[in-house]
Amino acid sequence: LLILSALAQFRVPVQTIAPKFTGRFNKGVDYQGDLEAFKREFDADLAVLKFASEEFGMPENLKLSVHSGSDKFSLYSIIREAIQAFDTGLHIKTAGTTWLEELIGLAEAGGEGLSMAQQIYTQAYRRFDELSAPYAEVIDIQPDHLPKPEEVALWSSEDYTLALRHDPNSGGFNPDFRQLLHIGYKIAAEMGDRYTQSLVDHEEVIAKNVTENLYERHIRPLFLPT
Repeated sequence: LLILSALAQFRVPVQTIAPKFTGRFNKGVDYQGDLEAFKREFDADLAVLKFASEEFGMPENLKLSVHSGSDKFSLYSIIREAIQAFDTGLHIKTAGTTWLEELIGLAEAGGEGLSMAQQIYTQAYRRFDELSAPYAEVIDIQPDHLPKPEEVALWSSEDYTLALRHDPNSGGFNPDFRQLLHIGYKIAAEMGDRYTQSLVDHEEVIAKNVTENLYERHIRPLFLPT
């Protein structure tokens, strides 16, 4: 509240506030923590924003921002009920989950697409220390749970997508594999045109996965009536 008061005093046109919430918001996987504690904290934060908007003359569209908010499926019903009760909006960061859906689409495409997805994992595995260092506070990867690159190189499209797609009920889902690839986006960037051309070549299957993930698994449970 003190921070918001100062922002209002200096007429900073802030529209989103990203507090640190209780529990762990690891990259690309579900929330780990006490759901009831999160609900109490989230409701309290919304009440503070509502008060600040009314008492300090801050923008009416002032809203909470949830960083590393994608894939936190166990929180979405809590968040939806809260923002509906307070009649407010929400900013949720979802960039990483879209990158992973690109990889899933490439793997599903088979052939060159699957080969590229396998190569990206091989490089991510070999560069684990480099890739994980900037994200040490928001990942929980058990190296001994990661498949060897030689094993992944033999995977079918189904093997790869089952391991990567965020479906805990799937017998093949591997959260460690998913988190490593989540932080491995720079490998794709280093591929440059080769990677972006592959996205163009397999646009249809990638678009299907991206759209279904964002709309059905994020937008619908967060913002639309059940």
